[in-house]
Amino acid sequence: MTEEARATRTRGGYGPRAGAHETHEVDLRRVGIDPNFWYPVARSTGLRRNKVRAAVFAGQRIALYRTAGGTAYALEDRCAHRQVPLSLGVVDGEALRCCYHAWAYRGNGRISQIPYLPKDAERPPRGVRAYPVRERYGLLFVFPGDPERADTTPLPVLPEADSARHRTMMFSRTVHCHYSFLHENLLDMNHQFLHRGVLGRIQPKLLGYDTGPRSVEARYLFVPSGGRKDRGAGLLSAEGVGGASTPDVVTIRTEYPYQTLRNVPESSATAAFSLWAAYVPEDLEQRVSRVFGLLTIAKPAIPGALQLAWPLIRRFTERVFAQDRMAVEAEQRAWDEQGADWNQEVFPLILDVRNVLRTNGTPLRTSPASAVCPDADLCADGQGNTPR
Repeated sequence: MTEEARATRTRGGYGPRAGAHETHEVDLRRVGIDPNFWYPVARSTGLRRNKVRAAVFAGQRIALYRTAGGTAYALEDRCAHRQVPLSLGVVDGEALRCCYHAWAYRGNGRISQIPYLPKDAERPPRGVRAYPVRERYGLLFVFPGDPERADTTPLPVLPEADSARHRTMMFSRTVHCHYSFLHENLLDMNHQFLHRGVLGRIQPKLLGYDTGPRSVEARYLFVPSGGRKDRGAGLLSAEGVGGASTPDVVTIRTEYPYQTLRNVPESSATAAFSLWAAYVPEDLEQRVSRVFGLLTIAKPAIPGALQLAWPLIRRFTERVFAQDRMAVEAEQRAWDEQGADWNQEVFPLILDVRNVLRTNGTPLRTSPASAVCPDADLCADGQGNTPR
């Protein structure tokens, strides 16, 4: 048996949890997200040609710019000259010019021109950090970790988002909480009481779950039991666009650092809809997250039905998200007030996902300088000191 197989276990209920008790482990809310993955930081449509805009990842300010040819680049959002944000600058051909003294930077972060210096004059050896960039599914992804690992780290694979048989709804919202609260919220479907005014009365039944070193996957059976239900909820699960009202099997998976949800009606072999979500920390302490979500919905057999239902589905999803945001932000406020995690968690599934997030995370940075200038070749002087 492999180490991974030994580390993986399947659960179906509330059995005892292996490992250390929660109170003896590192506080998850003090664990940073691993930067060595591809993270969305903006919509592709939000970065037009010959334009620049600001983005952020865990305290690292990033300037995104797109050339006239359509290529997107990401640079550390500060000019090496006077530290003025490059996101205030202008695109000039393939370069980005600082708005202050017009220093120009190539997409690799190197200084390409200082206009008032003679051509043969010596230039500063350092530029700014450049981040690897990829565009997929209508999102701009950056790799904020070790750039040497970018080419060997795959982007999320979402075949339904590229399928002509599906239509995708995109979300991008700021939530004032640590990213771990968001993983817990989606994975623990026992909170459906929160959504009773939108979904009606539902008592999810946990069918089982699997835990591995980097993932937790749970399966629930959703059986409606009365109460008023938002019209968009029925349309999203295919009840109102060609399907029947049947129980749904909902599968939620945290595959570090992303999260997915698939809803399959019990009478069907294919998903009515699926959700992919990434929770991108914005601030250095990672108590504010930008949620990027792709909700992919199967097109029904009736032509045009999904287009007509789209506004109602959007309204429903916004209502559910607003309720979830209220809850997780309240959890974060409690943590801030108490200075520690006082949660008394009883659900083994959540204890396991906390362990996955904790063991795959990284220590939180405490210095802004270490966050914005991690590239030794560009940012450190000959003695290995970071300029301030």
